[in-house]
Order: sequence, then structure tokens, then C-alpha cells
Amino acid sequence: MDKVIYEKDGRIARITLNRPDVLNAIDDDVPVLLASAVERADADPDVHVMVLSGAGRAFCAGYDLTYYAEAAAGEGNAITQEMPWDPIKDYRFMWRNTQHFMALWRAMKPVVCKVHGFAVAGGSDIALCSDMVIMAEDAQIGYMPTRVWGCPTTAMWVYRMGAERAKRMLFTGDKITGREAAEMGLILKAVPPSELDDAVEELAGRMATVPVNQLAMQKMVINQAVEAMGLMNTQRLATIFDGITRHSPEGLNFKQRAETMGWKQAVEERDSGRFDWTGNAPFPPSNL
Repeated sequence: MDKVIYEKDGRIARITLNRPDVLNAIDDDVPVLLASAVERADADPDVHVMVLSGAGRAFCAGYDLTYYAEAAAGEGNAITQEMPWDPIKDYRFMWRNTQHFMALWRAMKPVVCKVHGFAVAGGSDIALCSDMVIMAEDAQIGYMPTRVWGCPTTAMWVYRMGAERAKRMLFTGDKITGREAAEMGLILKAVPPSELDDAVEELAGRMATVPVNQLAMQKMVINQAVEAMGLMNTQRLATIFDGITRHSPEGLNFKQRAETMGWKQAVEERDSGRFDWTGNAPFPPSNL
């Protein structure tokens, strides 16, 4: 089964993340296949707009932690190395993924991302690299690994919602609904789940009536304004910090917990706030 599906529907290219059994979690292949699909659409003179979505119950639940978190270092796992770790090896791996996600941003043609279910952790990186995001009101978005074991490498949060709201999200690792994301200015809009498909189709169809060169020029001008604020430098720093978070004492404790107890329990403990990753133990009740 193709992990990323590409379909052409008149002037609209449809790109679908297709690992529904794991909520379209990201493995080594998905970033490469996503970038390839985007480049294919961008090179097709008949395509005016891309629609990015996820198959099954969610858009994307982030990196595949069954592989990346539960596997021991040295088992082909590029996320955590044996100590002492090589930061440049880590940087090369994560920078590659960041740039594959950024194919959505660099494409000359508009990309509308349709989010249902979840767009969390690395899945939010993908969604926020799109030009516009429309979410179901009950869908959830967030970057929970900022609590431990991660830093969003695309760094799109601050550019989309400003410093204070970005801090509110990344200092807590909270998830918010599509309705809240729209109110905070993170996404274009949120609609009832039953209206999500129609809302995306209406917007994509409207843009598809505009000449490709017009769309490209408007996108380039707007993107240049964001890039002039230092987007590339911010992403490089975030990618370096992402590697550090995973090889810090707290990050290694989280990884060990995932290996011994399974990533679902480790994530539950991380997100609950009831676990002291410095000491790799539950907080005493007085600290709750």
C-alpha cells in the first residue's frame, strides 16, 4: 500500500497520507514520499492547487513512536543514538525531514491542508507548512513533545500566531481543538466535521480558477515576507534543539521509559504532567 497517495482531479492535485492503521504516523519514508508528491504536482502545468489530507481517522499523529521511541538505540533508529551522540548525524536526519515538509511551503502552487482527528507533534509540522489549514472543529492540534523529547523543527507556530500565543502552546505542550486554533489565528478556519470536505473543496475550487502564474506570484511575495523575518535561521536552530532535547538527560529518561513500559504509557505520563523526567519518577503528591 502506498504510504502517500497522489491523485489528479482536474486542476486539483490530491495528496493523501496513507498509513491509516497508525493514524498516518511518520516513518522514514513518509517525508520523502510527501515531498515527491508535492514536486509532481508543482511540475504539472495543469495543476493549480493541492489539497493535502490524511486517510482514516486522523490527518497525522506525528512520528511513529512504536519504531522511534520503543526501539533501542543502535537498532536502525535514527532518532536516538547511543552516547556519546553525534549532533551532526542527528541534524542531517531531522533537517532532511524538515526540508521535505517544507516542500509544501516552497511549492509555487497553493496547498490547502484538511485536518480531521489529529494533527499533532510531527503531524502539526506538516500541516503548518501548508499555505492554509482548515480543521474540523473537534479535531486537535498541538506539539506535545515540547514537554520532553522534542522541538518543532519547522518552527511555524511563531510565524502563524505570534510570540505570546506560540509560547502558550509550546511551554505547555497542550493540544487545542480546531475551533480554538482558529480563534488563536493558528489556522484559517474551523468548521463542523460534516462540513469539512465541502469547505476545503469550495476554497480549492475557487483558487483553481486563477491562472497558475498569478497564484505563484502571490505566494512568492507573501512567503518572502515571512522568510525575511528569519524563517530559515529559526528552523536551523529548532532542528538543532530538537536533537538536543532527545539526547538530554530528560530525553534519555523518556526514551528509556518508552523502551521498558511502551510508548503509550510514556506519552501518557509526559502529557499528564505527573512525571519528573529529571529523576525519571512520578512527582510526589505535594508537587501536583
